Amino acid sequence: MTAVPRWVLHVDLDMFLAAVEVLRHPELAGKPVVVGGRGIVTERAVVSTASYEAREFGIRSGMPLRTAHKKCPDAVFLPVDFPVYEAASAEVMATLRSLEWGGVPVVLEVLGWDEAFLGAGEGHGDLGDPVAFAATVRSAVLERTRLHCSVGIGNNKLQAKIATDFGKPRGTYTITDDSWYAEMGDRPVRALWGIGSKIAARLGGLGITTVRELATSDTSALAAEFGPTMGPWFHRLGRGVDTSPVDATPWVARAHGHEETFQRDLDWGEVPDAVRALTARALASIDEEGRPAMRVFLKVRYRNFFTLTRSRKLPEPSRDLEVLADTAVGLLAKVEPDKPVRLLGVRLEMVPPEGGY
Repeated sequence: MTAVPRWVLHVDLDMFLAAVEVLRHPELAGKPVVVGGRGIVTERAVVSTASYEAREFGIRSGMPLRTAHKKCPDAVFLPVDFPVYEAASAEVMATLRSLEWGGVPVVLEVLGWDEAFLGAGEGHGDLGDPVAFAATVRSAVLERTRLHCSVGIGNNKLQAKIATDFGKPRGTYTITDDSWYAEMGDRPVRALWGIGSKIAARLGGLGITTVRELATSDTSALAAEFGPTMGPWFHRLGRGVDTSPVDATPWVARAHGHEETFQRDLDWGEVPDAVRALTARALASIDEEGRPAMRVFLKVRYRNFFTLTRSRKLPEPSRDLEVLADTAVGLLAKVEPDKPVRLLGVRLEMVPPEGGY
């Protein structure tokens, strides 16, 4: 008997923040639009999202607004508006959650504001052609939210996630067990979801540069380099293997933090007060969760962009601002006070919820 293939869809909204802004300001349609910071190009801030028209000028997420402005002085720069994007995201996710696949409600795993996995629910019937269902998904999202999305299809979440990029914008693409090596084998390991530049560099040190080389590599060598858990996991990534289910369990935050890029570099004497202010903002966020902090993280970025982090576990969980702020400031003793500071961040890791994560 032939096994029935397992299908997973990955839905990714196209240029989400910029697309929401174009809905708010229809006159911006077809123009290069950049969303980031307060939308002021002379300030220190980075691009959150750029429209496809802006990307044609080489503007990318994470790029300083000043650089983006140099690349396209005529672009429209807009401030980030979190509440509006959260509302738009909620509408999209509600649309996806309302869909049925194989005669039963879909299983929806939310990954963020603008992306989610869709799986088949228990007791489903014939799932039909996944490409046809992807078209249904895209049509439903567009009809109810006026936003376009792309859909990746795979036999697992890894394949579906990667396939989405091949389908952008406003398209659908499929990568399966059967097509994995044809699609991915000769691509660099950075093309895999879960492998960034640092891991790619370490793999390169082992002579592994392509997905196929990773898939056929010696797992014992990977385990020696990355450990007994991560080494075999990277090997599975190379083979396109992912057994994790589409999980509708609501995401629960482990930590909340705030960071700030200062418009003027701070002298070291100004840093402690800034750390205390950021701690207060982080505490307000965990108060909303109702769970105390058990670990404090500090992030420092100097003028030369060198960045470091330090952390300390609390003797006992706390929601006391003085305790948390003193701990965060105390971490400054573990960094060098020899350069002006460009950015600071404080993150508070909370105790797990009852029943764990």
